[in-house]
Amino acid sequence: MLETLKNLCMLDGVSGSEDEVRDYIIERAKKHSDDVIVDTMGNVIVFKKGDVVPKEKLVLCAHMDEIGLIVTSFTDDGYLKVAYVGGIDGRVILGKAVRVGENKIQGVIGCKAIHLVKPKDRAVPVGIEDMYIDIGVKSRSEAEKLVSLGDAIAFDEDVREFGDGFIKAKAIDDRFGCAVLLELIESKLPVDCTFVFTVQEEVGLRGAFTAAYTTAPDIAIAVEGTTAADLPSVSANKKVCKLGAGPVIPFMDAGTIYNKEVQKVLQGIADRNDIPWQTKTYISGGTDGAAFQRSRGGVKSVGVAAPIRNLHSPACVGKISDMEDVQRLIWLFLEEMSSR
Repeated sequence: MLETLKNLCMLDGVSGSEDEVRDYIIERAKKHSDDVIVDTMGNVIVFKKGDVVPKEKLVLCAHMDEIGLIVTSFTDDGYLKVAYVGGIDGRVILGKAVRVGENKIQGVIGCKAIHLVKPKDRAVPVGIEDMYIDIGVKSRSEAEKLVSLGDAIAFDEDVREFGDGFIKAKAIDDRFGCAVLLELIESKLPVDCTFVFTVQEEVGLRGAFTAAYTTAPDIAIAVEGTTAADLPSVSANKKVCKLGAGPVIPFMDAGTIYNKEVQKVLQGIADRNDIPWQTKTYISGGTDGAAFQRSRGGVKSVGVAAPIRNLHSPACVGKISDMEDVQRLIWLFLEEMSSR
């Protein structure tokens, strides 16, 4: 799973521009599945037969898109003005390298130099309207030859393992979930299962709403990366979850109160198999599970996530053991469904 995650994180797939990620997933999934379709929104829906047909139709979902920026205009001297795509903290992106558009034009995010900022303004975070992207040209006409309005902008970051089993990369949210689903597709499954790789989650679960209607599951599990705030400056009740403490099985987030019946099944599986697990101690975030829950006549929706530091930044950090335990927990859940 780790190598799959690394490969996925090196691809660019800002919301609405998930093509690279989608192509990679299709290329691998079509070799090991019974049906692969791409719907009008751009979601990839994969069906694979297992040993038995479960009593309740199962969907596992993960989103392909990542947070980023989009080109909105040019300055006369060739800089790009931009807007956020998804929820981004502007404090963490200044000075970061980026790739712009399908041609991956290199650029750097900048703003007014600190020695030109009045002392009273230095404590105020820089707004997106005061940022620019430097692509190394001198005029609007040069910039327009390389970049178009509406081009997506992804962070230009490497993938790195470090410390005691940690990994750093952009877009772990939610290439991690995509990696888990791909590894399952390439396995011999105990039950029939539908896998959904959604688009535009970071801008409002847009792909999931249509995919949920199309697939019409009884049970949907969103496999995600979720906010961990296990940092020295954060009070205990706001740490949300911790790296190294196992999969996160949240009871609630900002979009969903998750199904208690399926939660208990997951928790019981974890306990019986010595898989450490945790829940969120602070209600925050949201997943595609919210869209599935509200689809048609309602769906039993749950989430299983790996805790991730620096979520929605160019340098997300996760613990490899947590990720492996999520994958194992999902596999054991499918086995459990085969005997119900």
